[in-house]
Amino acid sequence: MCRWFRAKCVLGALAVWVMAGASPGQPAAEGGPARPGLHARADGTLTRSGRLYRGIGVNYFDAFYRHLKDPADTTYDAGFAALAAAQIPFARLMGCGFWPVDQKLYTEDKDEFLRRFDDVVRSAEKHGIGLIPSLFWHTATVPDLVGEPVGEWGNLQSKTHAYMREYVRDIVARYVDSPAIWGWEFANEFNLGANLPNAAEHRPPVWPDLGTAASRSERDEWTYETIRTAFAAFADEVRKYDAYRVISTGDSLPRESGWHNWAKGTWTADSPDQFALLLGADNPDPVDIISIHAYAGDAQRLRDARFAAAALCKPLFVGEFGAPGPRSDSEAAFSELLATIEQAQVPLAAAWVYDFGNQDDFCITGGNERAYQLEAISAANERIRGQLATEEAERGQP
Repeated sequence: MCRWFRAKCVLGALAVWVMAGASPGQPAAEGGPARPGLHARADGTLTRSGRLYRGIGVNYFDAFYRHLKDPADTTYDAGFAALAAAQIPFARLMGCGFWPVDQKLYTEDKDEFLRRFDDVVRSAEKHGIGLIPSLFWHTATVPDLVGEPVGEWGNLQSKTHAYMREYVRDIVARYVDSPAIWGWEFANEFNLGANLPNAAEHRPPVWPDLGTAASRSERDEWTYETIRTAFAAFADEVRKYDAYRVISTGDSLPRESGWHNWAKGTWTADSPDQFALLLGADNPDPVDIISIHAYAGDAQRLRDARFAAAALCKPLFVGEFGAPGPRSDSEAAFSELLATIEQAQVPLAAAWVYDFGNQDDFCITGGNERAYQLEAISAANERIRGQLATEEAERGQP
């Protein structure tokens, strides 16, 4: 079933990858000693330390960002300690500055930038928390830093790609042996802006005081070919330094009309086959997991994505899931998503968002009214560990 569906869906996308200039990359060899982090096997399962793995964590969006902006802010350390105490195994976080003015430290004083990154990684190591850093979160930041439009993510010869390659080398090679790093991610939801029929209304914001371009044009719009080129190039670059860990695009669920936006320029709703095709094409090799984000009302589309990812022989990563508002308004929707993730045996998921006061409607801490979400995730992880132990016993593994 897996190989048949992959042939059906992915061969149709092969021409897209070729047109985008993507390289298939080289998969990590199976077997041998277990290495740090998460690994995607060719059969579409996820492993950690050589064993089958499924787990649910959180987004700790600004764990590094707060320290990058203010070196005296080390509150991430208490945050990792609290997550460890709550038995939350890993966190997805922004592994860069959001605005160009934040990221400038990397070029102006690289040693200091990396020292601050070191602080966060060492803290995660100390507390036993895994990290999945998203290295280019806001996709306009690097083009703005190098004076190019955002569409240059589709040009392998651009200054944008040269910056990407340097940053990947400095970060991935530096932490390739760290047990805290579980995987690598490109950006956040780059797919949602691709081939929008009304793209001119959704160009990146203009805030020159924060280092952005002074204006935007149609060259700051992008297509699915743009993102596929960027994703494949990023993954190829990561593989130069890390042949093992999972690589994620950071994409959200495709828009419900995403395939039609791309192929027809219309808002017609996609069929299930078109949805699956888009998932495959937007997560090109050597990207080896399928990334989606799912919120209230997305439970069925999450199940559809799980089926499509399994058929494509790539693990599914629900990089964000959650429901906004006070517990009385959000608990039912959150519980439905969490139950769907557990019942569908989604390999990896992360709730949005831990200790991020800028989003009061989603912020989860151990002391606020959404603390129940940490408790629910911890309980789900305990059940998952039991299920995995049973599965291993049935296979005769120690």
